[in-house]
Amino acid sequence: MYETFYKLNARPFQLSPDPRFFYGSPGHKRAMSYLRYGISQGEGFIVITGDIGTGKTMLVRTLFSELSRDNLTAAQLVTTQLEAEDILRMVAASFGLAHEGLDKATLLKNLETFMVARAREGKRVLLVVDEAHNLPPRSLEELRMLTNFQLGGRVLFQSFLLGQKEFRENLQSPMLEQLRQRVIAAYHLEPLDAEQTRGYIEHRLRTAGWRDDPTFTDAAHALIYESTGGIPRRINMLCDRLLLFGCLEELHELDRPHVQTVLKELEEEKGSGLQPASPTPQPATPPPAASGAAASGGNGAARPQAGRGLFSFRRQPRPEEIQRPPADLEERLARLEARVARLEEELRRERQRLRRLVLLSEELGGWEDA
Repeated sequence: MYETFYKLNARPFQLSPDPRFFYGSPGHKRAMSYLRYGISQGEGFIVITGDIGTGKTMLVRTLFSELSRDNLTAAQLVTTQLEAEDILRMVAASFGLAHEGLDKATLLKNLETFMVARAREGKRVLLVVDEAHNLPPRSLEELRMLTNFQLGGRVLFQSFLLGQKEFRENLQSPMLEQLRQRVIAAYHLEPLDAEQTRGYIEHRLRTAGWRDDPTFTDAAHALIYESTGGIPRRINMLCDRLLLFGCLEELHELDRPHVQTVLKELEEEKGSGLQPASPTPQPATPPPAASGAAASGGNGAARPQAGRGLFSFRRQPRPEEIQRPPADLEERLARLEARVARLEEELRRERQRLRRLVLLSEELGGWEDA
């Protein structure tokens, strides 16, 4: 939706990894170098760790987009708590092999036959294991055993292990000594710093055809970094909603208050209980005095009236003729101010609901396309 308003050719902050939007921060470039080195070696394990959303999967997708499919057979396995035999079953399934109801010996034989056949075709077999920190040591050891398959002294199986930072600690288990010896490279991804976060945002916008519409103020960039900690996935989520907000509000400059509004909406949707403060009613402007001292110049004297002759005078009303304001005037004003505040709050919430409906319709459209 906002792509049309801002004349973009794609959604720059979609959550699914798209190699077109890969941002080569110093840390991500270094990690990519380790992956390329591992591919060149054709054996062992490459370990990439990092906090949730730091871009581990994006790294691998980008690497795959660079590689020729003619000499590589790759599969990805997203693990949960898989036990030893289950991990072999899932590896077989990932490469499209039979796995239901088979015992361990048959699974291993089928995997070896598959790898030998690929090697004779001049292809390498690569398995990417995501969420590797969920695997118990015995399951990791089963993966290590797959690296024993060889043909003519050439290792037939290689694996990239992607996990959160605790995976580094898991690898120190005494049971994994042999696996550690086969790790040929390891790297830990850190979040982006403030300058890199700004570069990341602008890189993704430019990739989507951005021509400085909308502009992000320095204050907006600062709050985006502060609230996301430089985690790319969090940046994507916040900036995607921020652009939608800007589109619906017809904004061409996004500033700190706009980021704050979107952050509040996201917190509310997470069920955190945080509710935005009601707008503070502005004091009503007092009505101009209709008579008395103000009308007479402050001293009660009569003043000439325009258009009624030079010596025309307005008769000053007697005290008993002056209309007094109703006693409950202040109470009425307070009620009116409270009503205006409620209406403003209802309008804000209706706009928020509209943004949610737009997001839902886009998600449903995405499912239909899939």
